[in-house]
Amino acid sequence: MNVMSSFSLEGKVAVVSGGSGLYGRQIASALAQAGAITQVTSRNGDKLAEIEADFAARGVQVTARQLDQAEEPSILALRDTLLDVYGRIDILVNNAVLRTMGSWQDPLETFTKSMEVNAAGLFAMTRAFGDVMARQGGGSIINVGSIQGMVGPDAEIYRDVEFHGFVPDYFFHKGGMINFTRFTASYYGKSGVRCNCISPGGMASERTPPAFIESYSRRTFLGRMAGESDLMGSIVFLASDASAYITGVNLPVDGGYTAK
Repeated sequence: MNVMSSFSLEGKVAVVSGGSGLYGRQIASALAQAGAITQVTSRNGDKLAEIEADFAARGVQVTARQLDQAEEPSILALRDTLLDVYGRIDILVNNAVLRTMGSWQDPLETFTKSMEVNAAGLFAMTRAFGDVMARQGGGSIINVGSIQGMVGPDAEIYRDVEFHGFVPDYFFHKGGMINFTRFTASYYGKSGVRCNCISPGGMASERTPPAFIESYSRRTFLGRMAGESDLMGSIVFLASDASAYITGVNLPVDGGYTAK
């Protein structure tokens, strides 16, 4: 097999939950550019046409589907729709996340609310689509974690900015996601289904304060925050046959932030 052809996703059916956010846009774009028939999801059904148009303006074709990850019937309906249309599902990227907490002192119900999507919903998505892949005899599940699932918050990088990183539910869920990845890899391994996790570092956008970019960048080996294409290669690698013998791993994509 030619090694370059092993990176191709031509004809594979991919699903990216939460595909319209900062991470989701480049993840879905990468899969589509590699040849995958790419689906992205949104809780807001009224925005599906807008999401598709935004991707088209970026030069890639995706199909936007409505999904409420907090509701298992919505997950199963999406699975069944895709099977009716395409007959198979080859790639699942668990990227959706619900950010409900703003501080340690928030009401307990805000923590509980985030669990519906980030914990129970993650499991429901993985089971629904992973079982399909297992029946097919193969597939790739990629969980999108965070360096905040690997290390504690560093108060120094939030100096001189009007926000902080002390949000306990996010750290709890992203840390749990890493070991859930290992569990899923073990559970589905005999069926040829792989499960891996990427843990991105901070990504700069037009809304990121310069003071934060500067302090965060000093914390990395590469001296910068992630940009709009820095996740693309790792996603295609883990989705494709180029990583056929890799499962159960957590790959930091963080410019060296967690290597210190």
